Amino acid sequence: MDDSLTDSSVTVQAIEPSVETAGRHFDSVEIHLERQYTYTGAVALVSMVVSNSPQLSPRAFNPLPLGAVTPRGWLRRQLRVQADGLTGSIDEIWEDLADNAWLDGKRDGWERGPYYADGLVPLAHLLEDDTLQAKAETWVEGFLAAQDDDGWFRPKQVWAAVDPSDPWPRFVICKSLRQHYEATGDERARDAIESFAEYLMEHPDNWSIGDWAEMRWMDLAVTLHWLFEETGEAWILDLVELLIGRGFDWTDHFQNFQFKRKQDDPKMETHVVNNAMGIKAPAVRHRQSATGDHSSAVYEGIDNLDRFHGQATGLFTGDEHFSGKNPSQGTELCAVVEYMYSLEYLASTLGDPAFADRLERIAYNALPATFTPDMWAHQYDQEANQVLCTVAERPWTNGPEANIFGQTPHFGCCHANFHQGWPKFAANLWMRSPDGGLAAVAYAPSEVQTTLEDGTPVGVVVETDYPFEDEITFRINVEATTTFPLYLRIPEWADGASITTSSGKTVPETGSYHVLDQAWEPGDEVSLSLSTQLSAERRYNGSVALHRGPLVFSLPIDAERKLVGGTPPAGDWEYHPTELWNYALDLDATDPSATTDLERRSPGKVPFDPEDPPVELNVDGALAPEWQLENNWAGEIQRSPTRTDTDTQSLTLVPYGATNLRVTEFPLLE
Repeated sequence: MDDSLTDSSVTVQAIEPSVETAGRHFDSVEIHLERQYTYTGAVALVSMVVSNSPQLSPRAFNPLPLGAVTPRGWLRRQLRVQADGLTGSIDEIWEDLADNAWLDGKRDGWERGPYYADGLVPLAHLLEDDTLQAKAETWVEGFLAAQDDDGWFRPKQVWAAVDPSDPWPRFVICKSLRQHYEATGDERARDAIESFAEYLMEHPDNWSIGDWAEMRWMDLAVTLHWLFEETGEAWILDLVELLIGRGFDWTDHFQNFQFKRKQDDPKMETHVVNNAMGIKAPAVRHRQSATGDHSSAVYEGIDNLDRFHGQATGLFTGDEHFSGKNPSQGTELCAVVEYMYSLEYLASTLGDPAFADRLERIAYNALPATFTPDMWAHQYDQEANQVLCTVAERPWTNGPEANIFGQTPHFGCCHANFHQGWPKFAANLWMRSPDGGLAAVAYAPSEVQTTLEDGTPVGVVVETDYPFEDEITFRINVEATTTFPLYLRIPEWADGASITTSSGKTVPETGSYHVLDQAWEPGDEVSLSLSTQLSAERRYNGSVALHRGPLVFSLPIDAERKLVGGTPPAGDWEYHPTELWNYALDLDATDPSATTDLERRSPGKVPFDPEDPPVELNVDGALAPEWQLENNWAGEIQRSPTRTDTDTQSLTLVPYGATNLRVTEFPLLE
């Protein structure tokens, strides 16, 4: 993917399809996966070298520091829901955080405190919330106080089961310290990361890299690459090589994928969260080394995960380990937020718009669906066809409580780790292009404020209700005439896309970044329409899932909610269906728009509220009586096309993210 020609000042990269934009040429490289996908996109032909050494390949887009992007509209309301839910109170009501060893308490001393801080820090700064910022500061100060003079982060106490030489939770600490530094300029945080890195380099025999650290080495490597760009210290790249040498070989894992069915013999390499994290590892190695075809392993990995374990939401199953394509199998919440983080990294590093397409599909479906609307309870595992959430045995490797909505349904890792999902998504909506411009990588109401290389302040306000509508307006904020390129991602599915400026209307190429390189005046506007048609994706046993843009549509199932533990609002809830769910759809899968009707309205205070969904899709269907509950979940979907003697009726589908109980993959009537 990286055809490079370098001299002393510039790197010339050919990364994806040909377009002509404002007199600038974009060269073409197409990456075709042998079995399933073709990924295309566009990145500037000439990009300035941004790393301090030719040893580290430049990114396609550079992340902006935390605080450069401000959420607006429905996205800000969603972040406020999170802040008013568990994230704002969990450290007071969950003993593992309230009495955490990283804050001189007696519990954890491992990953739970660092996980929480990794999401709390960006949420606090995105909302500019004084209370949350004070909480975040407490954790940052705790981590700094726990660092010994030699650089190792050492809490005063740890759980007996915790290996005190395990570096894994310290990888996560470094992630939160980096974000704190970006938002505040507190150099103690950057110095602490560097001191920890020096310890690892100087004392390689003092720390083990077994189990979790072996599988998750790339999370520290991402931070170390950032530190290298901050300091230019070549030894930091030597430390990354040490991590790569000790760590699991994700490039080989994804290129020679062995796990093509549901796993009954769990291994670390079949663990769903490890794979959600690991998918970015080949791209880390791509930046680190000019040798080896590492970037292609990312594409092969996503292809294999989709082919053998994929779900309609863009996720892959793992409850706790690879579970095949049956939509009744679960996916762990940690995997949702970690896959999002990996895709954000891939969108930056490799620049392919397909990564951001998938990022939006997960963020706008799987992420909100795994919480109660008020974000006071969450699942451990979610299912695409989720018709019963109760404490009951199911054919998965997790416990019987894993799909209820609660505080710590099953292991506590998700309770600590989910907080990063929405904040990091918001912070990565915009990135800097290597030619000095701005790139709209993902779409949501937001504002970006930054400076160009010459110090000129620029900003862009995004006004939209996307993904609940198709229209997006970009308002340019400059003090005087200013020239810079504006990159707009055109999703692969946006076959009706158009861009309107004062110069006229343009039809951009899908699966690309369309670049507007021009002189901007104060108040200039750009209108992007991402109109598209409803599509029917054929899935497990020939079933269909309905998509429009990034949204996946599901049949919501009315439910009785039963409190089975805890005290509201921090309760544990079962959901029991109170209506039938076993429907087959009556539509033309080649042209589903012809027999469906879409209704839209503005998102409310709770954007993904099952009681007030912003989009509804009316479609015909009929009961399929043979499709029944089995093993406390929706049984095997009968193969499509199928027949039924029941009458056809109108069904109302809503966005997947606005459901608790649902059916997403449907049999198709003959």
